This record gives sequence, structure tokens and C-alpha cells, in this order.
Amino acid sequence: SIDNGYIRWMDIEGDPAQNYLPRMAWAGLNELIIQQLDRKQQESKLKYCNVTDGSSRTFWAENNEAWVDLNSADIFGEPGGWQWVNKGLDFIWVSEKDGWRHIYKISRDGKTETLLTKGNYDIGEIKCVDEANNYIYFTASPKNATQSYLYRVNIEKGNILQKVKKIVSKPKADPEMVSDSTQKGVHDYSISPNGKYATHAFSSHNIPRVSEWLTLPDNKPINPAKSIAATMKVDDKVDIEYLQVTTEDNITLDAWINKPKNFDPSKKYPVVLYVYGEPASSTVMDRWGGQNNFLYKGDMRGDGYIQVAIDNRGTPMLKGAAWRKAIYRKVGNVNIRDMALGFKKLQEQFSYFDKDRVAVWGWSGGGSSTLHLLFRYPEIFQTGISIAAVANQLFYDNIYQERYMGLPQENLEDFVNGSPVTYAKNLKGNLLYIHGTGDDNVHFSNAELLVNELIKQGKQFQYMPYPNRSHGISEGAGTFEHLSTLYTNYLKAH
Repeated sequence: SIDNGYIRWMDIEGDPAQNYLPRMAWAGLNELIIQQLDRKQQESKLKYCNVTDGSSRTFWAENNEAWVDLNSADIFGEPGGWQWVNKGLDFIWVSEKDGWRHIYKISRDGKTETLLTKGNYDIGEIKCVDEANNYIYFTASPKNATQSYLYRVNIEKGNILQKVKKIVSKPKADPEMVSDSTQKGVHDYSISPNGKYATHAFSSHNIPRVSEWLTLPDNKPINPAKSIAATMKVDDKVDIEYLQVTTEDNITLDAWINKPKNFDPSKKYPVVLYVYGEPASSTVMDRWGGQNNFLYKGDMRGDGYIQVAIDNRGTPMLKGAAWRKAIYRKVGNVNIRDMALGFKKLQEQFSYFDKDRVAVWGWSGGGSSTLHLLFRYPEIFQTGISIAAVANQLFYDNIYQERYMGLPQENLEDFVNGSPVTYAKNLKGNLLYIHGTGDDNVHFSNAELLVNELIKQGKQFQYMPYPNRSHGISEGAGTFEHLSTLYTNYLKAH
């Protein structure tokens, strides 16, 4: 109460030290709606809390043997995750419970679910719920996960699923692609809350970013002369190849190869693999600029480097829940093996890869992946540049690490086997190790632990701690220039 400062605490079942409350919002009818996750993030419960007496009740729940994704966080780009429709009788929700990330309409009492997006594909983000025109707009890419397009679906149509999972009606409408299918790449949209206008941006690996204003639902540019179709231009100087590679484990991975200027396939070139590898991000999207190394001081293509990225299992690509959750309790293993075997296959396929001049680099989770690849696959990678890496998974934050790895009290060996420090004794190549001492994301204790282990094992390496810099190593005059020069000189030297 603002009047007297009285606080009414909600009586929510479960030990607060072993459960999360990641989402909450007003639900009307004198109630809050909240989402509760257990510590392992394998059970999600939706509850109503009465704000008068504090009582609560669960009305909808789902479970997963790996983790329940907080896909509601993607809705409208802000926390909350609830969009009420049908005069508050239903709300829109996102779930992976059938193995794909789909949009559901759930009745207020939780007893009726309507599957709005049906099929073996994932939705990306919900961009707008336009109830006046009966549309939900969302991103998806059923045929090529490296790209992204805008779709829409009818709010009132779909499969109605009862609690017993029985389908009581057949689908009445399929999602409709809104984006121009001839513009192949990544489309992004910001749609007005009333669904009448949108800003639309588009790019691909060889088309620089262009944008336009649209009216909806007709999807027409407000100014045709300034539309994407009228202004986009292909950059003929780009020589980037998107491809798929199938490893000896029979896993098919997306990849790109950015070739040097004046490329001659009869020659051999040094190769730099850019990695991330963890569930928070991917390195292989068909958008402008992502294939160029922002840290390199100069022109990598002009200096004769081949640049490569490979998308491993466990990344958040729109390839189904099985793809994303293959990494459960295997961070530092499944992802690393995929990248190593994928790169090995590329080496076998392309004779212009110089097998004796291969470097790998990455930042944060990519720094961890770099250490793993350098330590565990020295026959493939001779040089590594690792920035702000998690050296020991037990040192990272519980929400992220336990979601993907379980609880260390239950499966400590998975944390140990997935940590780079475990394999530091195997270092054979050239390592440049960089960390900010003020990093409040990946704490500096990770760096100290790994450095001490390398010293203990008698391994020589180059080390650069940046005093009081945070995870992005951006603070302080001259910092980026110094980091960029350090990175570039090391790559050229080795």
C-alpha cells in the first residue's frame, strides 16, 4: 500500500532458496500471475496469487528432462511474458513441450490450450499481438535456421488441446509468411502495439543492412522509393560461402567460410576459426558483418586469412528442442566435439586450408571453447586466443550453469569434465590468454585458477590481465586499441 507502506507477502509453495520467480504480472480480478521454476529449471508452474489474502494456486505446469526454456522472455522484448486476449479469458504463451518452440493460446483456468503454430519448426520471437486484426506476428525460418523471416498466424485458429492432450479439432490455418521470400537473409521488425506500422530491417552476408517503414497488415512500404526492394544492393566484393558439413558422428552443422581477397583455390591459406559454442548465442547467421573479425587491426581478407565459423549443437538456433538440449550436462563436451569434428571435415574437404596454420579464438563462452579446442585437439589447432573465459564451470553463476549442467551436488563430474582447466596439462600450441581483473560476469578468479594450473604444468603462454576492466574490456583510455593490437600481433606472429 502506498498509503501506509503495508506489504502483503504472497504465500507461494516451495523453499525460496530452491525456486525462482522469473516472471510476474497483474492478471486482473485482484490477482497476480507468476511463473515459478524449481532450482534445476526443469519444472515450470504458472500460479495465481490473490493480492487480498496472499493465497496462491497452480493452474498450469510443464516439465522437461533438461530444462524449461523461458521463452516467455522473448515476447514483446520485455519481462512479464503475458499478453491477454479475448477480454482476458486467454493469454499467449510460448512452449517447447512438443519438441518445437511454439505459440499457444491458454485459457485463463489453464484447462484449454490452443496450438497456434503447428509443425516441425520453431518460432523465434513474438513481435506483436494484433487482436483487432486477429494476428500474432512472429519470426521463424522453417527451411534455413541461419535466416529469419516474419510470419503471422490467426489467433482464433489452431489445434485445441485439452489437458489429456487429445486433439479435438483439426488445424484451420497455417502460418503465413509476411516477409518477401526472395529477400534471403535475416529480417528484423519492430511493430507498433496496434499492429498498424512496422520498421523493417534486412541484411544478408552480401547485402548491407537496409530498412524501411511498412504498414500492416497489408505489408506495404510507406515510401516505395525508399523501400528495401528499391535500395538494397549486393556487395560483389564479398566472397563468403554458407554450407553444411556432416561430421563423423553424423551430425550436420551450419558453417560459413570467408575467403581472402584475390582467392586462389590452388594455394594454401592460414585459417582462423571464430567460436562461441554455448546456449546463449550462435556465430552462424546469414546477416551482414558477422563474418568479419572486429578485433583484427587491419584487413584480414587483404592479409590473406580464411575466416570460419561453425554452429554446434546446443546453440539457440531454430532447429528444434532436441538440437538445443543435446548439450544438457555436456557443456564443454558435445559442443567442443561438434566444432572440432566439423572443422576437421572442412580441412578434409578444402585443400586450400593450411593444416599447419590454424588458430581459434573466442570471447566469454567462446573463450572457454577456445581453451577446450586448443587443449584437447592440438592436432588440429596450433594457436588460440582466449578472452574472458570460464575456466571452471563451478565458478560461474548458478542460474546459467545449473540450467544447462544440473546441480554440482548431484553430478559434479559433468562440471569437472566440461571445464577447460581440467585439460590445461595438454597445452602444446600457442596460447594468448586475456581477462579483465574487474570482470563481474566471468570473475577474474577463473583466470587466476587457469594461470596457476598452467604454471603448475610447466606450460608457457602469453597472458594479459587488463586492470579493473569488466567483461567487455572496454573501460579506460586506449584499451580497445591496445587489445586489438595485442590480438593482431599475436595472430600474425603465430
